[in-house]
Amino acid sequence: MPNRLADAISPYLRSHADNPVDWFGWGDEAFAEARERDVPVLVSIGYSTCHWCHVMARESFSDPAIAEYLNIHFVNIKVDREEHPEVDASYLAAASAFIEGLGWPLNVFVTPDGQAFHAGTYFPPVAMAGHPSFRDVLTAVTTAWQTRRAEVTAGAAKVADLLAESASELASDSEVIARPSTAVLDRAVADLVGYEDASFGGFGGAPKFPVAPAVSFLLAHGEANDDGPMLALRTLKLMGASPLRDPIEGGFFRYAVNRDWSDPHYERMLYDNAQLLGLYTRAWMLTGAPWARHVAEGIARFLCDIMQLPGGGFASAQDSESTVDGHRVEGGYYALELDDRLRQTPPALDEKVLTGWNGLAIQALARAGFAFDQPRLIDAARRAADYLREHHVGLDGTLVRASVAARTSTANATLEDYGMYARGLLELALVTGDVCYATQARHLLDSTLPAAPDTDTGTPAFRSPNGADPVLSRQGLVSAIDPSEGAYPSGLSATADAALLLHSLIGDDRYRLAAQVGLGLVATLAPSRPLAYGAALRLFDELNAPIDQLVIVSPDQFGATAANRPGITLHDLARRHAAGVVTSVSESQAQAFAAAGFDLFLARTAKANQPTAYLCRDFVCQLPITDPAQLPPIAGTARLLTEIAADTQQSVRPHKH
Repeated sequence: MPNRLADAISPYLRSHADNPVDWFGWGDEAFAEARERDVPVLVSIGYSTCHWCHVMARESFSDPAIAEYLNIHFVNIKVDREEHPEVDASYLAAASAFIEGLGWPLNVFVTPDGQAFHAGTYFPPVAMAGHPSFRDVLTAVTTAWQTRRAEVTAGAAKVADLLAESASELASDSEVIARPSTAVLDRAVADLVGYEDASFGGFGGAPKFPVAPAVSFLLAHGEANDDGPMLALRTLKLMGASPLRDPIEGGFFRYAVNRDWSDPHYERMLYDNAQLLGLYTRAWMLTGAPWARHVAEGIARFLCDIMQLPGGGFASAQDSESTVDGHRVEGGYYALELDDRLRQTPPALDEKVLTGWNGLAIQALARAGFAFDQPRLIDAARRAADYLREHHVGLDGTLVRASVAARTSTANATLEDYGMYARGLLELALVTGDVCYATQARHLLDSTLPAAPDTDTGTPAFRSPNGADPVLSRQGLVSAIDPSEGAYPSGLSATADAALLLHSLIGDDRYRLAAQVGLGLVATLAPSRPLAYGAALRLFDELNAPIDQLVIVSPDQFGATAANRPGITLHDLARRHAAGVVTSVSESQAQAFAAAGFDLFLARTAKANQPTAYLCRDFVCQLPITDPAQLPPIAGTARLLTEIAADTQQSVRPHKH
């Protein structure tokens, strides 16, 4: 039996390489084999840090008898959902026609043409609590395939048609100028207030997730002491003091089983921690609260010390399981104090470097490094950006989705990769003053825009230059665009976010129009489902508001000391300026930005040989400011601090494992 997974890029696939199951990787070869043998296909989807994926691998995929049955009656494909997000999204949508409570491992039974006719998640080896055994499921699927083929294929075709119809209807809802009003967004905030768990923070009951995109919407909606930011800050403070966060290494776990954040699932994801770093940094910028800075610096330490790989990229996740004193357990490592951890082998990293998720980390670390005046964090962001530029950008300028130790995956880069990486590059450019990062981001965004956008029909404005997954395309299973948001922004939201920031630096309205047209796809849906579309809602808020811009220009001869002069400086105030675009550059850097077409930097010079602030709204600037006392203060901070302390002082207690 050939071992097709031994050299896979994905650590998840390599962990299955020694199974007795005759696994294929994702590709045409498996479906061709199924057509030749006239058998169905099992598409089994998971990821490296998925606890129940590991359990099913040990219980079923390592069982010789089950493997023999699978090899005789099926062609078997193993997919890493993080490497192939389009495949995962497509089969999740199909699986929703058969089961509720979707999750991973996701096991989907499909025809040789790729159409789903049955699905499930974790199947136990022995029937239990109303759940059939995996062998019983396999037998039933085989029987249906052999004795009721016409019924099976007709049902599969109907599911495929319904999904295609749903995607078509969603695309037709997009309008050029459609966006929710401020009043509609206010109602979305009110809905989230109604979902709040007033006792333990967060939203709803159990299980409980950080839902960072929804919190980002709340934190940005309205003035600092309005309902949205207040709810976001309560959530962040309670969550930061809960068992969801590891107080020793600083990172957050993916979710908690219980309402009070206890019994977390101990995998630690790059996307969660990158987004949460951005949120806690912004919380500190708004309030100056020590708890916000403490949690943010802990997350940053976790990202830099544990998740960043020697080459500069960030690992996608850290496993939930580890070996403690010779026993493999979930979470046992995190029950130990620091000295005891040093005597154990830490949970393994999934060393797969994903372009999009690294973009989230670059953005968060760059801004945190600027806000907290910690160059180490900015350097970490720069190393990751440079790794991606060297290893994830092809000769034609298109992106690579994933790599491990500089070996690149054949999986297509998706729209999220372009949007998240471009957004990270723009943030890094603003923080470092290096225009090269901004020009690279502009090139990436330009490549996602159609040559002649159809602004009359509202056709979604963004596309991955790599195209859709070729196997799904040949099977007719790809929708025009996937606007759904889970634990992190969709590709649509991420690219719109980058486009809006680029517009605020350049002033070219085509970027703002592209974001507006693209987001029109969810203009009706998002306000009715605020927990599921937080990133899009935050961007609608941004589209409804003027653009605030703060540029500080220092004389070249000041160099690195410009931000370190005695007393309160313009740079000190800029670090706390939470609204809009904030950047600090030297005069020569401002000239380089202006020469590259970034109009916000035109004629920005240091007056009287002093650091000079330009405070602008929609590119219309006030007179240059050299006296920090003349820069408008952050509104609402004192009241905000008082209210947050009153709201949470009785319920927040640092936890211990």
